[in-house]
Amino acid sequence: MSATDERIGAGPISWGVCEVPGWGVMLPAERVLTEMASIGIVATELGAPGFLPRDARELLAVLGRHGVSLLGGFVPLVLHDASGRGAALAAAHETADLFSSAGASVFVSAAVVDAEWAPRFPLSPTNWDHLFGMLDELEELCEGYGLTHALHPHVGTLVETRDDVRTVLERSSVRWCLDTGHLLIGGYDPAAFAADASGRVAHVHVKDVRNNVADQVRSGTLSLVAAVQKGLFCPLGTGDAPIAATIDRLEHNGYRGWYVLEQDTALGTSEPTPGSGPIDDARQSVAFLRGVLTRQGAG
Repeated sequence: MSATDERIGAGPISWGVCEVPGWGVMLPAERVLTEMASIGIVATELGAPGFLPRDARELLAVLGRHGVSLLGGFVPLVLHDASGRGAALAAAHETADLFSSAGASVFVSAAVVDAEWAPRFPLSPTNWDHLFGMLDELEELCEGYGLTHALHPHVGTLVETRDDVRTVLERSSVRWCLDTGHLLIGGYDPAAFAADASGRVAHVHVKDVRNNVADQVRSGTLSLVAAVQKGLFCPLGTGDAPIAATIDRLEHNGYRGWYVLEQDTALGTSEPTPGSGPIDDARQSVAFLRGVLTRQGAG
């Protein structure tokens, strides 16, 4: 295994694993982990509830059978509403304890309106103040578990657009999960963000985007789920996201963390034949990512 391979992970959503109703077939963990390992993926994020065990011993046993380790995972939380503070922190403690017990390193938060992902709305100054305070609390909480906390700008959350991200950049010291796809959809060039957030990027999700579909998400013509089903995300190097330029900026700025393939995929109603389906796009994307990292000496 090369040093470059030791920095490439994956999210189960690249194999269609997502809890959103109507998303499509969710493949079993044994198949997904087998296919990840077969293309050289050495680490995974946790994925949707029900995909991997939430008991640390069971989780480590499943991952260990495939030679894959746990990186951490994506944790949507209500961060803007003071009435939800206790529930949000309790959920964060529970997840952070699992991550820490299973040897993970990163806790990726997203600022959702509520647990059902209700539509976003303009935040009041009081909402923003509470959100910033919660980011500080999450930082302290994660440090207590030996984890790095990173905020994920994400379509449909309260930190989605370029203006949202700039507000947080300027008013909070939180570290970031740079997602090339979600930043681009939100109107923030990810290579520019890598420069603007220099020294504060703690984790990276890599996905490519077809801008002609992304335009329909930006305009509200398509929901994120419908856009994914229409091919919003595509194999790395075949879309419009500046993947290589973003990685070049990150490496120049001293980033030495993980690059996680998180290419949202929806499988529809039938499970693809083993050895086909999501693995084809994942294999192509991993080859592209290896090439970029190798050319830039990122191992």
